[in-house]
Amino acid sequence: MQAAMPWLLTLVFLSGGSCTQLPSYNQNEQGAEMFVSDYNKSAEITFFKSISASWDYNTNLTQYNQQKQINASLELLDFKELWANSAKQLFDNIKDNFTDKTLTKRINSIRILGSANLDPKDRKQYNTILSEMESIYSTAKVCPPNQEDTCWSLEPDLVETMAKSRSYKMLLYAWEGWHNAAGNPLRDKYTEYVNLSNIASQMDGFEDTGAYWRSWYDSNSFEADLENIYKQIKPLYLNLHAFVRRKLYQRYGPKYINLKGPIPAHLLGNMWSQDWSNIYDMMIPFPDKANIDVTDTMVAKNWNVTYMFRESERFFTSLGLIPMPQEFWDYSMLEKPKDGREVVCHASAWDFRNRKDFRIKQCTTVTMEQLVTVHHEMGHVEYYLQYKDLPVSFRGGANPGFHEAVGDVMALSVSTPEHLAKIGLLENAMGDNETDINYLLKMALEKIAFLPFGYLIDQWRWGVFSGRTSPKNYNYEWWYLRTKYQGICPPLPRDETNFDPGAKYHIPAVTPYIRYFVSFILQFQFHKALCNASQHQGPLHKCDIY
Repeated sequence: MQAAMPWLLTLVFLSGGSCTQLPSYNQNEQGAEMFVSDYNKSAEITFFKSISASWDYNTNLTQYNQQKQINASLELLDFKELWANSAKQLFDNIKDNFTDKTLTKRINSIRILGSANLDPKDRKQYNTILSEMESIYSTAKVCPPNQEDTCWSLEPDLVETMAKSRSYKMLLYAWEGWHNAAGNPLRDKYTEYVNLSNIASQMDGFEDTGAYWRSWYDSNSFEADLENIYKQIKPLYLNLHAFVRRKLYQRYGPKYINLKGPIPAHLLGNMWSQDWSNIYDMMIPFPDKANIDVTDTMVAKNWNVTYMFRESERFFTSLGLIPMPQEFWDYSMLEKPKDGREVVCHASAWDFRNRKDFRIKQCTTVTMEQLVTVHHEMGHVEYYLQYKDLPVSFRGGANPGFHEAVGDVMALSVSTPEHLAKIGLLENAMGDNETDINYLLKMALEKIAFLPFGYLIDQWRWGVFSGRTSPKNYNYEWWYLRTKYQGICPPLPRDETNFDPGAKYHIPAVTPYIRYFVSFILQFQFHKALCNASQHQGPLHKCDIY
């Protein structure tokens, strides 16, 4: 057994122009406790600064804010490097013998360097690439023919076109325009990102970045478990796919729809074919029954964005959860700014790590789909509020899929006819068998349709990170997986001059995606448990925990 001994660290951390030298820590369990306590205090300050700079950039995409974000990110990496290397030097030989296993977990969390492994030049290049990729995606536009002064952004313009248009050619123009504008310019940058990211992950002891991402799930059989789950739900998806394809055939005819082949990707009501609920109007089994998409009712009743968020807050407080703090209302971006700023519209919830500042960034519009998203994002914030006083290392979900499921499970109640009636958006929640079938089909178009998409995104990325998919085959492999799992195809020829993965936000934003597949499984288990706790009687799809 190694004797405890004092260990003086000479590393220096530069923050805001001032020098901070770490104190000495005994190389034993008591020293480790002091170490993680000091780390936590410093981390709150440094993370807040970095997240604030990222917020400023995401809500105002200027070169000034971009550089500010890059600089703050680099400072955060310096911070991580200092503490991670210190944790390794001090405690790597003794941490597994600590009696407090929670302390071991905290040390293990701190010692992962990630991109802080890179040398200063590569570190700066890495952060610049990330910033540039997000900027390219978020500022991409599609211009109508001969109208370059009136171009369409993704939100709300192209999203609305994909949801509402039933013109084959209009949908094709929007789809092709977005994939070319947002995806193609990212190809070379993404290749460079993959190389740098893999170097960083390998220096932390992982085979590649994909292996690092999978490690968050603490399962040696994670990939096999995912494949087994996918095989279980595949027959249901195939039935839904066949039903939707038949309905699209009735709408567009044999010129565009092959009843024995994949569905053209632009016809499913969504730019990425991940959620088919926007074509529900073409799919309704019993169209004479009440419309359970209450968007028109929301508009007729003069709902606005603020009211949608207040209604969501009432849902959570009805469960005894915490109201949104004042900082939420003061600083969130709840709708797209009207002052001409370019912003990242992709909806997201933010924890600033200072235990009081929590925000949502969303270009919200008054639709039922967006009302569900509001509840999802606020569900994340409620989770943040529950663990805000834990050590920084533990301010996260049990795994990324768990966190997403917490957000999604609330939306399962919100979309029920029972809940919509309670909040005045549906006159009568008393459904018969036909109304139930309509509702369940709409849920399937959202939930079941998503599962293969949620599964394949990181199948593609894991292949890229591991080298199984080379840059010269990026787009080929993307469409191979989309056809294999989703049964869809590009509506016109695509080749390796294109980079269609980049037209999906989570690729340039470097957000792992398997979390959403995991969430779409877990959320129904959570929902069942909540409904049992609320003593709900009857079918699960009629349960509203409000």
